[in-house]
Amino acid sequence: MDENQKLQFIKANFWKKVKDTGKKIPFVKDVIAMYYCLLDEKTSLTAKASIAFALLYFISPVDAIPDIILALGYTDDAGVIASTLLLIKSQLKPEHYEKADQALSEDKEK
Repeated sequence: MDENQKLQFIKANFWKKVKDTGKKIPFVKDVIAMYYCLLDEKTSLTAKASIAFALLYFISPVDAIPDIILALGYTDDAGVIASTLLLIKSQLKPEHYEKADQALSEDKEK
């Protein structure tokens, strides 16, 4: 899968996964901010590659620990997201979190 295919897959599946899991995971705001960071043209290519990997892992139905397992299902996702956040922290900007807040508040209004 090339970079363009990865990005298209993420765009096509990201919001469904967020809606399906958003209330179950405490790190949903970080995941959404990472999504907006990925779409930002100012984000470095290395950060975009790291974010794409993390979001693909988050979206993928195939996990090291299946998401349907209560209490443990999202721990592997959390580890991947947390590690990626450490790698890209200089690339995440306040506007990415502002967009995440806006997306979350719009979802609550529906």
